[in-house]
Amino acid sequence: MQKDQLFTRRRLLLAGAAALGAAGTAGLVVASDGEEAAGTVAPAAGPPARQAPKSSAFRLQPLTGYGPPPTAPRKLKVRKEPILRISGTGRRMMLTFDDGPNPAYTPHILDTLAKYGVRAMFFLCGECIVENRELVARMAAEGHVVGNHTWTHPLLTTLNRREIRDEMESTSDAIEDTYGERPQWFRAPYGAWNRAAFQLGAQMGMEPMAWTVDSTDWTTPGTRTIVDTIESGAAPGVVVLSHDAGGDRSQSVQALREYLPYLLDNGYHLTVPRRRT
Repeated sequence: MQKDQLFTRRRLLLAGAAALGAAGTAGLVVASDGEEAAGTVAPAAGPPARQAPKSSAFRLQPLTGYGPPPTAPRKLKVRKEPILRISGTGRRMMLTFDDGPNPAYTPHILDTLAKYGVRAMFFLCGECIVENRELVARMAAEGHVVGNHTWTHPLLTTLNRREIRDEMESTSDAIEDTYGERPQWFRAPYGAWNRAAFQLGAQMGMEPMAWTVDSTDWTTPGTRTIVDTIESGAAPGVVVLSHDAGGDRSQSVQALREYLPYLLDNGYHLTVPRRRT
């Protein structure tokens, strides 16, 4: 598909820059101010999802008319670097999936997570949400946490402040309309952050979440390579980056079926961020 090919080309061009950015902040803990940003998984399911009518076209504008108006976000500290790890004791890890939802791959990922009783985090693109609301509703019903990954997956460092706000705010509106509450986390496409993204995210009540281990699944290196990368990178506090859209993600689907039972058998607790009140 044209969109998938565009994502692939962009990622290949920006992979080196993203890796350098992550390496430069690899020493960060979850929250430099000492606040625990991610903790244990609560036994309850996610927010009550609202099933809204599906849109026939992608659009970069707030979705309205489905439920109460947005609540005022909690004011957050403006960070200078994204969060790379989760805190807490024990062998905790977090799995994250970007660019979806996608009807060809996301259901299989959700099926595998449900099979093992594991929750994960999904960073969603607004243009994909409006075409796949039932998948977002399923994420809510099964207790997964969703984050904001912008509307059209642009390189934020090439946009002005108004454009960045539109990308982020429209996506938060779409998430609230379907998932049941506004996201508390966001991730910059390609891992390309700037001051405006940090400031706007904080204004919207969202913390910036990056990753510790890149599965490299976006390069489609082969299922075995993805599995080896995640298993060798497993450690307490690790946040794993994978994808459920943006290209052919069949390798990502199969890899999850292999490395998830391995992680569980080796005593890892797959967790999601704690809901801030």
